[in-house]
Amino acid sequence: MAGVVALGGPALLSACSSTSTGSGSTLQNARSAGTIKVGIANEAPYGFTDPNGTVTGESVEVGKAVLTALGINSIQATTVEFGSLIPALNARQFDMVTAGMFINPGRCANAAFSAPDYTAPTAFLVPTGNPKGVHTFDDVKVKNLRLAVLSGAVEQGYAQKSGIPDGQIQVFDTQNTLLQAVTSGRADAAALTNISLNDVVKKNPGAAVEVTSGFFPVIDGKQTVSAGAFVFRKGDDDFVNAFNAELKTLHDSGRWLTIAQPFGFNQDNVPKPDVTTQRLCAGD
Repeated sequence: MAGVVALGGPALLSACSSTSTGSGSTLQNARSAGTIKVGIANEAPYGFTDPNGTVTGESVEVGKAVLTALGINSIQATTVEFGSLIPALNARQFDMVTAGMFINPGRCANAAFSAPDYTAPTAFLVPTGNPKGVHTFDDVKVKNLRLAVLSGAVEQGYAQKSGIPDGQIQVFDTQNTLLQAVTSGRADAAALTNISLNDVVKKNPGAAVEVTSGFFPVIDGKQTVSAGAFVFRKGDDDFVNAFNAELKTLHDSGRWLTIAQPFGFNQDNVPKPDVTTQRLCAGD
């Protein structure tokens, strides 16, 4: 599915097509046309089409704000599977990715990333009031608590490497079953990114749960850091540099938080100065 989106306006359906190749750079061509094609994976809360047909999400809305500042006033969003975003970008099906993609060395080998847009710390979903005082994986281990984790998510590995016995770890397939495990008392806490947990709480306003403050676990003596960013083709350096300058302005002004908060992001998700694309691409 593709949608032509006037920035801040409704989505209009159009056919998927490859980007046009003008004589100028990607940035110059987009400024000249006043529009740009972007890739999303239809994953909330990053980039998705809502029930009204509007393309939205944290990455989409932040991207819109930055692109507007660059003189690009509309986007055409194309949805592909998450794993196909970078190949489709390099095949020129679109000119940037607004899907909240984490920066890692493997992806950096095939595409260029903006400065970090957000960080994704781990947090715990706990009963309201956090009666067991869960703030870290060590709390779970020392207090002999039952922890729910999502199958395939990094938090399962974090829990195991933090020394929590397998008998205390319960593995579930969906975010909703994590919520049910906590609300039913089958688990004392559930671990996932604070972004995902905030989204779960938002969608279940009657649930007697809360999300703890986000943190980055220290695993094997090394602090883990996960950060998402916008993705461009290698060689589009002028575009990346111009985008980064406006993204920094958005963060420095505090406007980023205003845009991101409706999607479950908060102050814990603002990247610290030492979280850089260079560091994350190097795997540090």
